[in-house]
Amino acid sequence: MHESVWPAVARARASGLHLAICSGRPAFGKSRDYAAQLDPTGWHSFQNGASVLHLGSGATRSAQLSASSVEYLRTRARDTGRVIEFYTDDDYVVEHDTPRARAHAGLLGVPFTPRPYAALPAPYVRAQWLLSHEEAEITLVEAHPGLEISASTSPIMPDTTFLNMTPVGINKATAVQAIALSYGLTLAQVMFVGDGGNDAPAMRIVGHVAVMANAEPSLFALADHTVGHVDDGGLAQALDLAVSLS
Repeated sequence: MHESVWPAVARARASGLHLAICSGRPAFGKSRDYAAQLDPTGWHSFQNGASVLHLGSGATRSAQLSASSVEYLRTRARDTGRVIEFYTDDDYVVEHDTPRARAHAGLLGVPFTPRPYAALPAPYVRAQWLLSHEEAEITLVEAHPGLEISASTSPIMPDTTFLNMTPVGINKATAVQAIALSYGLTLAQVMFVGDGGNDAPAMRIVGHVAVMANAEPSLFALADHTVGHVDDGGLAQALDLAVSLS
């Protein structure tokens, strides 16, 4: 996180804005730490909208994968040898011990402990393929019954495409809607800041969209504002912009 972000967070909170993380990452490890720094007693969204949690009370508005979807994905992973992860609100499981799976655990900020899928009790809220870009192109055109699938990338793992899978109809847009409703806000009052393809559904429904300079090219068509690269404090610029618009 760029050093300019946390002072900007303090300014935004002092102005009365509600701040919420809306991440594809899970509600544990580094992403939860960041959420707590943004607002330790507020609503946040994780796992591409599948986990919507209130850090203060522990309340949840999370969605669940169906048992049939989970069994289909488990079988597909074993048949193809592709790496897949399954998530609950507070834990995850991966069977494959590969460099990509190990690197992702480091990105999440959690120990890498491969174990059988059955070691993590259901219900699951999300599944995720960890694939090469070539594998991802193949997998995206395959059937994923009952699931909404979206691709994202990370500059920390540039050789990997993450294919996030949530129940049909669940994405970052549904999470933003739930959080806005909880705060008594209209979507017109919401600003969304992002840089990944999985941010697009939320960007399409809010009143203000800030796209970072490092964003996937397709997002710039949705932008009301463009801010700096994430590594150069683009989020801090967006937060100060939100204060000026409030």
